[in-house]
This record gives sequence, structure tokens and C-alpha cells, in this order.
Amino acid sequence: MGRRIAIILGLAALLNMYAGYAIIGRAAWAQNHPLAAWLLVAGFFLLQLAGPFGHRLFFAGHRRRPVSGFLVSTLDWSSYLAFGAMSCLVVFGIVADIITVVWAVIAPPAFDHAAFDHTVLLALLGATALTVLVGLVQATQPRVRRIDVPLPHLPSAFDGFKIAQISDLHVGPTIGKRYACRVVEIANAETPDVVALTGDFVDGTVADFAADVAPLADLRAPEGVFYVTGNHEYFWDAGQWIAVFRQLGARVLINEHELIRRGPDTIAVAGVTDISTRHMSGVHAFSPQRALAGVPEGVTKILLAHQPISFTAAAAAGADLQLSGHTHAGQYFPFTLLIGFFQRYARGLNRHGNMWIYVNRGTGYWGPPLRTGAPPEITLLTLRRA
Repeated sequence: MGRRIAIILGLAALLNMYAGYAIIGRAAWAQNHPLAAWLLVAGFFLLQLAGPFGHRLFFAGHRRRPVSGFLVSTLDWSSYLAFGAMSCLVVFGIVADIITVVWAVIAPPAFDHAAFDHTVLLALLGATALTVLVGLVQATQPRVRRIDVPLPHLPSAFDGFKIAQISDLHVGPTIGKRYACRVVEIANAETPDVVALTGDFVDGTVADFAADVAPLADLRAPEGVFYVTGNHEYFWDAGQWIAVFRQLGARVLINEHELIRRGPDTIAVAGVTDISTRHMSGVHAFSPQRALAGVPEGVTKILLAHQPISFTAAAAAGADLQLSGHTHAGQYFPFTLLIGFFQRYARGLNRHGNMWIYVNRGTGYWGPPLRTGAPPEITLLTLRRA
């Protein structure tokens, strides 16, 4: 663990140095006062560490106290926003450097390169500021996305059956009880038959954040609230969090299923642990086959699986519809353009063979409180008889 943290810190330091160079190399003031400029870069880097490291090392338990809680919250927001700005500066800085190199080759000899650098710097800072501002506004405004899913063998009694999917809420340093209450209010207003909670609901310990997820106990669905773990639950003692979600009234699906009946007709709602557990031993080892074992032949099978890359195993197990999250659809620009290179199914409704896969953009966010171009989503999926 120590070696991994050292590698992460080293990479973060290099990224900050590059972002600093992208600005200092184009700013006359910074070039005239290089020491002061690089001290500002170092302070900006330390601010990014203050949230994820300082919060857990020095402020554990303090967020519940009125005065220190406000200070810790302010530090967390500042820290994660700084990290988001840095990541944008790096990507936009690469683009700026490419443009600068190309222009240096094709520009006429008498061209004013200092003025050009100043223009590029203003564009770099402006694009970063706009991305952060729009992303911050969008991150606090969850919205409902309505999707019809045609299923060829769906029983007629379940035509119009509604599933509200909430995924990747990431309750933690910058997402708390108020946001969770808003999500519950929006989901309940859609009067779903089932609520599906598809993992990554927490970014911290039960001691710190159990009170912030407590509003999820108010989710209402006549056929039940179902929950599966994401990879983040396993960072923070999944066993304790599973116990919390059971106390909140959720049916936790650990590689198992439940049948829902309407008269003579039946569908199955199954759930698997996160695919990161596939190398574990015991009941928590990811297994769609075990989750769907015993479901009667011909019954429509809906599988909750946090990561979309579960699709191969899910299809092999016979699922008709997989509900996932995890990708955040890239979360904020420009990473929304890159996520498709890393995930075959990164967002929305997708077809894989005979199975549908729906990938929720995420109801919260992870790390930087930004959702530029990929606003937070509560999905209302309506099953339709194809």
C-alpha cells in the first residue's frame, strides 16, 4: 500500500509540474519571478493532497462538529476542485503545446511569438475555468433519464414495469445527507416498482458517513430496493457497509436473485458483487452464474452488476438485461471524450448479443465535484414487451 501511494503521489507531482510549466512558460510575470511561481505550483499541489490525505490523517471524526466540520468541508471542496482544475490544465496544456509546436513551424518569421503565447495562455486558463464552473453547477443537479427497454420474452403482466436505477452516489467528503435526500425525493416521485442501487455508494468509513446515507431508507418501491456492491465499497470495509444497507431496508444481492411475481407471471432480479472480487474466495467472489442459478427456464432475468465489463460473464449466465454504472461517462470534459477508449459500453443503452446493457452515468461523482457534459443521472427504465 505504501508503495502504491508513493507512485500515485509521484505521478500527481509530475502532472502538477507539467500544468505549472504550461502556465509559467507562457506568463511574463512567472518568467520574471520563477521562484514565486513555482512556490505557487507547489502550494496548489499541496492543496490537492489536503482533501484525500489531510482529511483522513488529521481530521477524522471532526466533520460532525459544527466549527471544525465547516472548516474540513471547505478544505475538502477546495482540494477536490483544485485537483479537477489541475487535470483540465494538463489535458488542455497538451493541446496548447501541440498548437504551439505546429504554429512555430508554420508561422512567418516576423510573427510575435510572445503575443501568441499570451493568447494561448488566456485560452488555456479560460477553458479550464469554464470547464470547472459548468461542471460544478451540473454536478449538483441530478436529473431523471427515462429509457424504454424492449424485452422479447417479457410477460405481459410486467409490460410497463419501472425500475429506478441509482448508481455511484459516492457519499463522502463533498456529497452528504442533503444531496442523498434530494436523490431520494427525485426517485420516489417517479413511483418505480423497483429501485436498483448499483454500487459505489460510499467513499469513506461507516463511522464517518453512515448518517449521510441514512436518507436512502426512505426510498419507496412496492417490489423492493435492491443493492449490489461496487469496487469502492471494498475500499472501506464492504462487510460493514452491507450491514448498513440492510439496516436501511435494502435487499443486498450477493451473487443471488429474487423472483418477483404478478399473478402467474415472474421475472428475476439478480445481483453480483463487483467484478474486482472475482479472485476472492467465498460468497463474495463475483459470479453471475451463481446469481442466476435456479431461475426457472424462460423467466426474464435482470442482473445488477456495478461494472459494465461484467457483460461477458452476464451474457454467458443468461441475463436479458444488465444494469451497471462505474464509468461516470467520463464525468467531466475532456474525459467524456476519452472514456470510450477504456470501456466498450460507457454510457446509455447498449446491445450485446441477446442481452441489453444499460450504463448509468452516475448519480453522484468521484473526486472532483465536476460533471461537465455528463450530468448526474437517476435512470427510470421501463420494461416493454418487444
